[in-house]
Amino acid sequence: MGKTGNFDHMKLIGQYAGGHKKLITLGRCIAAISAIMTIIPFYDLWKIIRIAVNGEDTDDISFYAWQAVLLTVGALLVYITALLCTHIAAFRIQANMRSALMRKIITLPLGVFDEDGTGKIRRIVNDSTAATETYIAHNLPDKVVAAITPVGLIVLILAFNWKIGLICMIPAVLGFVCMMSMMGKDMQEKMKEYQNSLETMSSEANEYVRGIPVVKTFGQTIFSFKRFKAAIDSYGKWTTDYTMHLRFPMMGFMTCINAVFIFIVIAAYLFTRDGVLNSDILDIMYYIIVTPLVTVTLTKIAYSGEAEMTLIDAMKRVEGIMQMEPLEESGKAENVKDNSIELDRVTYRYKDATRDALSNVSLNIKQGEHVAFVGPSGSGKTTLAELIVRFFDVTSGEIKVGGVNIKDLPQKKLMDMVSFVFQDSRLIKDSIFENVKMSKPNASREEVMKALEKAQCMDIINKLPNGIDTVIGEKGTYLSGGEQQRITIARAVLKDSPILILDEATVFADPDNEAKVQAAFEELSKDKTLIMIAHRLSTVVNADKIFVLDDGKLVESGKHEELMANNGLYRRLFDEYSKSIDWKVAV
Repeated sequence: MGKTGNFDHMKLIGQYAGGHKKLITLGRCIAAISAIMTIIPFYDLWKIIRIAVNGEDTDDISFYAWQAVLLTVGALLVYITALLCTHIAAFRIQANMRSALMRKIITLPLGVFDEDGTGKIRRIVNDSTAATETYIAHNLPDKVVAAITPVGLIVLILAFNWKIGLICMIPAVLGFVCMMSMMGKDMQEKMKEYQNSLETMSSEANEYVRGIPVVKTFGQTIFSFKRFKAAIDSYGKWTTDYTMHLRFPMMGFMTCINAVFIFIVIAAYLFTRDGVLNSDILDIMYYIIVTPLVTVTLTKIAYSGEAEMTLIDAMKRVEGIMQMEPLEESGKAENVKDNSIELDRVTYRYKDATRDALSNVSLNIKQGEHVAFVGPSGSGKTTLAELIVRFFDVTSGEIKVGGVNIKDLPQKKLMDMVSFVFQDSRLIKDSIFENVKMSKPNASREEVMKALEKAQCMDIINKLPNGIDTVIGEKGTYLSGGEQQRITIARAVLKDSPILILDEATVFADPDNEAKVQAAFEELSKDKTLIMIAHRLSTVVNADKIFVLDDGKLVESGKHEELMANNGLYRRLFDEYSKSIDWKVAV
């Protein structure tokens, strides 16, 4: 018990339990004592029925009745003690698991969150650990009780009249066979599919809710809902198939456990057709009361088996994250000579993808040069930028910063060299001051104010009730997309890294905010190596060099004028962009 295939979930739970492992064992032992105490009153019940049927001294009924009551109450109190032990251990294990997961997650490359989705990872951290807590706190002691109680009841059933007992056990045995057909490796795989479906729905729901403002703005509700709906439909189809797969075993199980009285009637007929004795009345009355309890405990075993499958799947998902390897660091103390960037035949393919996201890309960016990555959606612009800051490692090829392979640079040093302003700005629910200071934890208040001023944020600060101490999201205090973007830029200003990457940073800004964001960028990018990723091609015409990507390949590079003269992809993209901004509603 506790080991399925090559996966020993109880051993793994013990590792997270630490010193609380003994509490789990103690809780299981106490639960076993509770189960034994619960069985004894059924013997007292038999004694009471015998006295009543045979007309014996009724004074003994009071003794057996009180003994049964006291044992039942005592069993309940003992079981509560068992639950107390398992709950203390469960809460500690859940806390240890979540702490271990978070410590592991912060070491993982940021690309993991792009590939797997934050919704999936958050669900593992929250729901999988919660499933572990539920199993240890409730299902584990229940499983001990469910294992011992049927054994004790079967002994009692066979002890008083084994012939009637065997007949009454027929539906229980058939029900057990049906129940076992719903368990095993096949059901474990079904449980994995179930959890995968829930993860997909959670991730798609997360992404859908995040994008609701943009979706509603552009009237794309039906189209944007497509992936979320597909996830829901997939889950619905799986649920239907799963239900159809289990309908006959479940029908058999429910029929058997509810057919016990039919077999008691059959037994009563067989053993009383030649006359009714007091002993027959005693046995039949007793079996009418006790036999159904066997089927009840079988139902508990079925549910505990399902809970164990849920636990195993949850533990495997937790271990899936714990087994992820952080990006390797060589440990070399390489010194970068400057802030240049070089890509040599870089190829990258996402996990489980069938084609390359980037293929054989080579380019050079000199120190202090301002360059742009442009191209159609899905051409690999953001992926290329993320590879430069090592969100994940290249499949093949090499990326150098300052003449040093980024794999030979400590991750912290690389992060210190690069500031990344994303198109989807994220601010935590804290003060403006703390949000900006995240990029430089030891920054003074004066440094933060100076960064906000350079990022064109003073109009935001002046209108807030508590200035830079205003908590975002509290008491109705919210910022627009463009305002959040400027706060994010203030972070980058404060960090003052020599390399700056701007990923569609003005995509959600209104005209007024865009002007201020552009002014902030000009201040931020002075004397820095700058990489811009943009669909608004008017923002990159003054770049020192423009790299044009299409379908993961670098197809053109040069200044704006050179690329326009080439009449290639860049020219087509720029002409289409120019037509879009010149478009007006007809009068």
